[in-house]
Amino acid sequence: MPKVLAINLPQFHPFPENDEWWGKGFTEWTNVTSAQKLFKNHYQPQLPTDLGFYDLRLPETRQAQVDLAKEYNIDGFCYYHYWFHGKRLMHEPIDAILKDKKPDFPFCYFWANESWSRRWEGIEAEANILAAQIYSPEDDRAHAEWLVESFKDPRYIKVGNRPLFLIYKPYDLPNPQQTFSIFEEVCKAHGVEKPYFVASNSHDADRNPYDLGFDMAIHFQARHNVLSEFWIDGPTPKKFIRNLLQGIWSTSLKIYDYKQYKDRVKLHKIKYKGFPCVLVGFDNTARKKSNAIVLRNQNVEDFKDSLIDAKNDVKDFPEDEQIVFINAWNEWAEGNHLEPCQKFGRKFLEAVKDVFGK
Repeated sequence: MPKVLAINLPQFHPFPENDEWWGKGFTEWTNVTSAQKLFKNHYQPQLPTDLGFYDLRLPETRQAQVDLAKEYNIDGFCYYHYWFHGKRLMHEPIDAILKDKKPDFPFCYFWANESWSRRWEGIEAEANILAAQIYSPEDDRAHAEWLVESFKDPRYIKVGNRPLFLIYKPYDLPNPQQTFSIFEEVCKAHGVEKPYFVASNSHDADRNPYDLGFDMAIHFQARHNVLSEFWIDGPTPKKFIRNLLQGIWSTSLKIYDYKQYKDRVKLHKIKYKGFPCVLVGFDNTARKKSNAIVLRNQNVEDFKDSLIDAKNDVKDFPEDEQIVFINAWNEWAEGNHLEPCQKFGRKFLEAVKDVFGK
């Protein structure tokens, strides 16, 4: 049976940088609770039920997440990891997990190696940069020295004894093979196998990350290239016509049908090998307001079908590589969450258990 890993956002707690950038006490919940309906039958705000408006600094919250994940056959969390030239952000929950050795639940890291800006989606004007991503051999060494303690943790997920390490924007690395070599050298000095490097292809699906020396790809979703004008903010005639055909009066919202999106992803199948990544949903109204991207008509049936496809995609992989990622466990401000909400309850979790029940 494949291993199922849910991508987890460790954002839901105040930290000094967010206080400075967005206001005292800001967390992702600040955006989530302020979202408004923008058209008829628009599901906003999307609000949690079972776990509530939690604070990830609390051990009880972290344990509750794990208990829920285990109940529905999630095998581990893939935590977003934020490293900016020696500075980590949103690290308090991870630090506690490492220090306390709890919860007892497998995990790995997904390095979100893009600059933070006042835009939410990583396309940044220089003047709006909040935390810049700067690369150097010295920083690679410092980064690896920090990571190695996590890699030595018995809970850390491995592929063939190699720590599983994902990179969000692989083509931003100025010299990937040099980075890999430095990581390998540091790990070897600490008695750890070199990382198993996985390249996300959400931004460059047509380029082959194996050419850079990666061990594997992840076919990350949402797949931007199958959605027209995904990155274009503001009014356009094309948006107006597409929205009007859906009975929605808006020139700036980017609205697509959930099933249509799933069908397009299947039609535009990526040719090279990679871990499948199944999208739960997407609606970032909480962040982007009138420029939001919305997959409307989200439903459990189409989600379950994509889980079955993902399971089939890995059935012939070597056993250690039979991994399915789900995006996401708790991206509440992007309307993308397995965690129960007021509309769907535990239905998406139940679909995971139906497909991957042991």
